[in-house]
Amino acid sequence: MLRGQLFIDGAWCAAHAGALMDVIDPASEQVFAQVASAQARDVDAAVRAARRAFDTGPWPRLSGCERARVLRAMAVALREQLEALARLEVRDNGKPLPEARWDVGDAAGCFEYYAGLAEQEDKRGAEHLDLPDGRFSSRVTRQPVGVVGAIIPWNYPLLMAAWKLAPALAAGCTVVLKPSELTPMSALELVRIGHAAGLPPGVLNLVTGLGATAGQALSEHKSVDKLAFTGSLATGSKVMQAAARDIKRVSLELGGKSPLIVFADTEIEQALEWIMFGIFWNQGQVCSATSRVLIERPLYAKLLERLAQEVARIPIGSGMKEGVLLGPLVSQSQLDKVRAAITRAVQEGASLVSGGSERPPGCGDKGYFVAPTIIADMRLDSWIWAEEVFGPVLCVAAFDSEEEALRLANDSRFGLAAAVMSRDLERCDRVAAALQAGVVWINCSQPTFCEAPWGGFKQSGIGRELGRWGFENYLEIKQITRYDSRAPWAWYIQAGQRD
Repeated sequence: MLRGQLFIDGAWCAAHAGALMDVIDPASEQVFAQVASAQARDVDAAVRAARRAFDTGPWPRLSGCERARVLRAMAVALREQLEALARLEVRDNGKPLPEARWDVGDAAGCFEYYAGLAEQEDKRGAEHLDLPDGRFSSRVTRQPVGVVGAIIPWNYPLLMAAWKLAPALAAGCTVVLKPSELTPMSALELVRIGHAAGLPPGVLNLVTGLGATAGQALSEHKSVDKLAFTGSLATGSKVMQAAARDIKRVSLELGGKSPLIVFADTEIEQALEWIMFGIFWNQGQVCSATSRVLIERPLYAKLLERLAQEVARIPIGSGMKEGVLLGPLVSQSQLDKVRAAITRAVQEGASLVSGGSERPPGCGDKGYFVAPTIIADMRLDSWIWAEEVFGPVLCVAAFDSEEEALRLANDSRFGLAAAVMSRDLERCDRVAAALQAGVVWINCSQPTFCEAPWGGFKQSGIGRELGRWGFENYLEIKQITRYDSRAPWAWYIQAGQRD
């Protein structure tokens, strides 16, 4: 059985209380690993190590080029260990192996990208300002924000760690990383990779544990300068409240109920592919999943019929099995939530077009499996239409005009992502401009690039990850203004009164 410890101040160690947590394979429901369960005392030790490393250690004082060398070494190691890491991710999370391979490659690319931004920061240097008073000169510099508490979710364990660690480390911050208790294993490997690549002690610390203990202790710690959180709206609200007590910097990437608008002139096969990719990738456990599809009425019946046919053909099973495109959900708790959402929708009068809450055939009696599900004819004020299910559950509705489609799409407290499909690119651009979301896709759904900003409107979060915007999350801006004139200022003490 695999075992994992905490990583604090450059060394592996057991949790102070000696507590352990089981890690369960979602496809078999078998415990395959145990990791340390950190308590507040362990979190305090990790934060103190990060504080020392930031205040007195070399990492924040290195040039961007020096930090970039370490980040590039981490990217190389990720690519070298891609297959082993992908298989570990499948056992931890349940996603199909091809998706896990994609995630590891994306994580490596993220470290390479931010290595490049660290190098560019050296070249950018200070920004000199033109001031209206020639007696002064002023420059703007950037410096790392300090100690970062990074709390990541279970749906993309390795990739979400990379999204936070790569820009934070590139900026010169030190980090305490807290992965989800459901999927901690790839974080352990990433920390090993960082240590081997040359991160000094205390720069990257890992605390595995429950959100209610380790996560809360990290959020509330007074020596943490910034919290970077990805997860549910409910937990994000708690993180924000904790940050408010000490006015910590905070970035939050929270939930979504993302719409996809399909106009009647869309080629049907293209629409099928992107609708399915938008909701069934990673078992629908994606914050940006386009889980509400609005179809223009002339295309509605035909597209819905074809969707039901294609969804029934999706291979379901263990993520390790060749050809599988839909694995198990991450846990029994998540399975229960998804099944309850489907049952509630049917009880409230919605039509079950495909799938349902019953166990899909051919999956045996073990594993947290649910069939890909399509729901139609629901009330547009119902729970299933408005709230995030975080599973392979697609809600479909018809519309009659562009104005109606936009009204329905924007009628949500979330605003992470949205998509529009049409052969009329002018209409696509017009709709994209009107959609209330931080990420909008045209004639596609879910492509994500580390060069582009990621984050949402409304209750989908605060701030942006990825791109240069994600890098700036971890930098403080400092104004330095100098009085250059040799003439006295002479406001309180006039020249004739001087000794």
